[in-house]
Amino acid sequence: MKKATSSAPKSRPPIVVVVGHIDHGKSTLLDYIKNTTVAEKEVGGITQRVSAYEIKHHEKTITFLDTPGHEAFSSLRERSAKIADLAIVVVSAEEGVKAQTVEAQNAVTAANLPYLIAINKIDRPTANIDRTKQSLTENSILVEGYGGTIPCLPISAKTGEGVPELLEFVLLMAELAELTTEPDVPATGFVLEATRHPKVGVITTLIIKNGTLHLSDFLVVGSIVGRIKKLENFRGENVSLLQASSPAVVLGLPVMPTAGAPFRVAPDKNAAEKMARETADEIRATESELKNQTDGATLLPLILKADNVGSLEALQKE
Repeated sequence: MKKATSSAPKSRPPIVVVVGHIDHGKSTLLDYIKNTTVAEKEVGGITQRVSAYEIKHHEKTITFLDTPGHEAFSSLRERSAKIADLAIVVVSAEEGVKAQTVEAQNAVTAANLPYLIAINKIDRPTANIDRTKQSLTENSILVEGYGGTIPCLPISAKTGEGVPELLEFVLLMAELAELTTEPDVPATGFVLEATRHPKVGVITTLIIKNGTLHLSDFLVVGSIVGRIKKLENFRGENVSLLQASSPAVVLGLPVMPTAGAPFRVAPDKNAAEKMARETADEIRATESELKNQTDGATLLPLILKADNVGSLEALQKE
């Protein structure tokens, strides 16, 4: 069994959430950065769940979270904003600020995240950067040069113009944030997404915020306990360990966890089960309190089904 040892904190890569209104180019931006075709693979051209990717820029790693822009997926954006270290709010140079732009910016500020504005689609004939900045100002988003201090960079996710400068600025913000990890301690972090595969069972995507996650670790998510039977990086490659800021795909949880739930690693099965029992007691106490608050109300029982817990959240909201 691996034992935790003390060590000096070390710097870790930033976890960056990309948010904004639907069709303003979030997935296209990530697509350009990592040179894949995520936007083309999504159903209807809209990101349906949170996805996480690692990229390299000047030999430095950045983890990106891609979130849906449709209003139904506001809970996913809020969850991602709480998990991330920095945020990029994407705004179209053609359309300016829209409803989900404001919603996304509110989620970012509520999570107290440093953020910058990326004015996208500057390659379009009808793009107007100054008008977009004015639109931001009218919505109390005060960028540099327009009465505020929020960094604002013009980019084209299609041609790549301005994207290197955007990544440079992200790394600068990360350096100022002084993000650290203790690599020798058991991993902690959050559940990004989960789904159930008919052949292999529950597949859970995690984001590690501190420590190192190992194959065969005992994982505790709320009242759920499982041992990691398979550990993959974001490319789907089998690995024996992953460190802070990395997305991790794991097999081994017996039931699907709640998206956004924190996870911990226990030293052994007994310790994991004790952690889970303590959390279960807290959950029962909370549920009992909520039940008392709804006494006398008429409740309509519904069963909602979705392919993953993130989409289930959207259904619940609607």
